[in-house]
Amino acid sequence: MAIDWFPLWLSLKVAALSTVIAVALGLWIAYALAYRAFRGKELADALVSLPLVLPPTVLGYYLLVLLGRTSPIGKLYEAITGGPLVFTWQAAVIAALFHSLPLLIKSTRAALESVEPGYARAARSLGASEWRIFSRVTLPLVRRPILAAAAIAFARSLGDFGVTIMIAGNIPGRTQTIAVAIYDAVEAGNGEVARTMVLVISAVALLILWAANRLSPHQVQP
Repeated sequence: MAIDWFPLWLSLKVAALSTVIAVALGLWIAYALAYRAFRGKELADALVSLPLVLPPTVLGYYLLVLLGRTSPIGKLYEAITGGPLVFTWQAAVIAALFHSLPLLIKSTRAALESVEPGYARAARSLGASEWRIFSRVTLPLVRRPILAAAAIAFARSLGDFGVTIMIAGNIPGRTQTIAVAIYDAVEAGNGEVARTMVLVISAVALLILWAANRLSPHQVQP
């Protein structure tokens, strides 16, 4: 039986884009939570963690309301692009982003907080700006754990189902990711297609997890 590999390529594209965005947003949010004192910090931390405990369908419903055609964001997007945001592959990117971002923020914050404060104090005493301290001192010290967190975020984005099907739907050749395609194949009784896709996505995920382990800061080299 011929297998349509579009869902795999779409999933890889969606995961790559969502991971790039997650790293950019995650670094900024994790930095604020790790090093900044502000009112409502505990609430902000709780909001960051909320997607980790909410059912995916609940998170998908929130995003559907937030991004739908009648919402301000949905109307703005449609005015700019000429089409709705929901039930597009771009919506799948947003779904994957919200599925993976909290985990990346948590891991990145932990890495930032593990850096010895003396390094920053020494750089500050030499007149370095906060941005220079972060980019030239702190970031190089936590590069490996952040890359490992990015790899995990990529794998998590690759396997999203609940949020994706809520806001991106299941449109073959347009928004059908591999997780949704596997579900479709099982529902249709296409065991061969389902098994093949499951093995492929499992192999990809295993490779990503192996890379993340290699990036662990405590990796013992033979």
